[in-house]
Amino acid sequence: EVNRMILSANELKTKGVAFIEKALQADEEVFVSVRGKTKFVMLTVDEYERLKESELETAIRDAEEDYRKKRYTVDTAEKHFKKIGI
Repeated sequence: EVNRMILSANELKTKGVAFIEKALQADEEVFVSVRGKTKFVMLTVDEYERLKESELETAIRDAEEDYRKKRYTVDTAEKHFKKIGI
């Protein structure tokens, strides 16, 4: 099991941003629990941007593969909107 930093909402309130900054130096992410249940994850902006970039790269690869394998349709905007229920 991975060792995770879990901070209660009350600790977050009392220890503040400086504590989070210190925690994020030791771990890539800090989990926040509310009433004993993990509800949120905090991470640095750099880590967030890295994850978003990775997500975008995956979406681009998937779209390129769909295009190569001809898994797409050509429609007007109106037909497409009707298909998706807009």
